Amino acid sequence: MDISFKGISRLVSFIDKIEKDTYPEYPSPGHSHITTSVLDAILPKYQIAKSSRILDIGCGQGPALDIFRSRGYANCVGVTLNDEDVRICCEKGYDVRKMDQSFLEFQDASYDFIWARHVIEHSIFPYFTLSEFARVLTARGMLYLEVPAPETSCHHEKNPNHYSVLTQNSWTSLLERCGFTVVENANLRFETGMGPDEYWGFVCSKI
Repeated sequence: MDISFKGISRLVSFIDKIEKDTYPEYPSPGHSHITTSVLDAILPKYQIAKSSRILDIGCGQGPALDIFRSRGYANCVGVTLNDEDVRICCEKGYDVRKMDQSFLEFQDASYDFIWARHVIEHSIFPYFTLSEFARVLTARGMLYLEVPAPETSCHHEKNPNHYSVLTQNSWTSLLERCGFTVVENANLRFETGMGPDEYWGFVCSKI
């Protein structure tokens, strides 16, 4: 594909523009509960070793990093685009870098486990973004991806920061194209003040 310099420049300008739309991810009881429940289920089930190199993509202010630390996982790195989230995580002693999930500044096969909860829907090109996840993951490495379902009472597809709210089959197809096998999935259903809502979790292994 022959992309002109002007085309690349327009893309960079667009990405810079939407980066300004990020907001601090303050911890919430509901999300913290799901994070704790999922990690307590999958870390032992899939034998994620304490020595594993873990990448928390879209780490917010560190709710998953808090759990990894409390469970004895010391080799963790977080990435986020929001300056306040980076600052708070660093004050807590975490290795957190300001970085776009679609342009990860890590070498190939740098991590054994990637935690990516409620981040991929913020990507304008999730196929490319998932390819980056696969690139930095080791062979047989594990990915946990969680996304909001479309067209629930919360209408995540209308969130101004959500650019990719796809169907469950669409996510599965993209994951497979990027070299992942979905070994387990979960439909997380719960009630909100707006009515019933649903998230989808995918436990994946890199082929």
